[in-house]
Amino acid sequence: MANIQKYFEEFHEKIKLEYEDNDTLREKRDILIDKLKKNMPEDAPSFSTFNQGSYAMFTGIKPLDGGQYDIDVGLWFNMSKEDYPDPLVPKQWVYDALKDHTHDVRIKHPCVTVTYKEDGEPAYHVDLTVYAADNPDKKVYLARGKKYSSEENKYWEESNPKELINRIQNHLNDENDRAQFRRVIRYLKRWKDIKFNNVDKKPSGIGLTVAALDYFSPKYTYDAFTNTSYPDDLQAVTDFVQALINAFKWVYSEEEEKWVSRLIVNLPVSPYTDLFEKMTNKPVVLVEL
Repeated sequence: MANIQKYFEEFHEKIKLEYEDNDTLREKRDILIDKLKKNMPEDAPSFSTFNQGSYAMFTGIKPLDGGQYDIDVGLWFNMSKEDYPDPLVPKQWVYDALKDHTHDVRIKHPCVTVTYKEDGEPAYHVDLTVYAADNPDKKVYLARGKKYSSEENKYWEESNPKELINRIQNHLNDENDRAQFRRVIRYLKRWKDIKFNNVDKKPSGIGLTVAALDYFSPKYTYDAFTNTSYPDDLQAVTDFVQALINAFKWVYSEEEEKWVSRLIVNLPVSPYTDLFEKMTNKPVVLVEL
């Protein structure tokens, strides 16, 4: 079993993305934040920044060949959504401040994305998400919508990104348990990249990460000769996958107009979204990692 664990950990080292060792990503993030601060409109409210996504949750993996490295940055504006009913207004501030930074800056539905190219091909991108964080109801709201979105697709969505990051960062009390928790998430994220490589509707990395909050359990193997316990990633990932399979439920799909069996995983914080709601019912081999 120790030999098998060795191979798991070697594989993990190959796919793990150490953001703090990636000077390029950090430099691009810092340059963008500095440019934002210099180019924002004079009447725009102040803002702070924080890391989010897999960078903040310590679950990042290296992209497959042809994939892009990315980093997510939250923009925490000291404003109320009531002051800016149209969420495109603050997103436009961000876009205008950065639009000449590269040849590919876009307002997307959940964020503003700045893409960098190498040899003519996309290589890195930075996603900047706009939040209204000073509201009378003490809640935080995420700006959703893009330039040509219909009115119903431009809105402020209640969100709680910092609490989500905190829960994932501090899940499990023991550091060895947390390390295995992150490894297993990375294994499943790599499986997702391979198995859903040409599928439009695929499980998201955050969906697998949140699922691990409920369905992952640390596993160890006891060595009687040394009176020592060792991590058992094979058992941990096997049990995690089996727990996910066991959690599948029958739900009615309006899109497919029939009952389908699928996994339901809700965000543990606002807006409590079902992270697998848009998954296709196309069969996929779940246990072939």
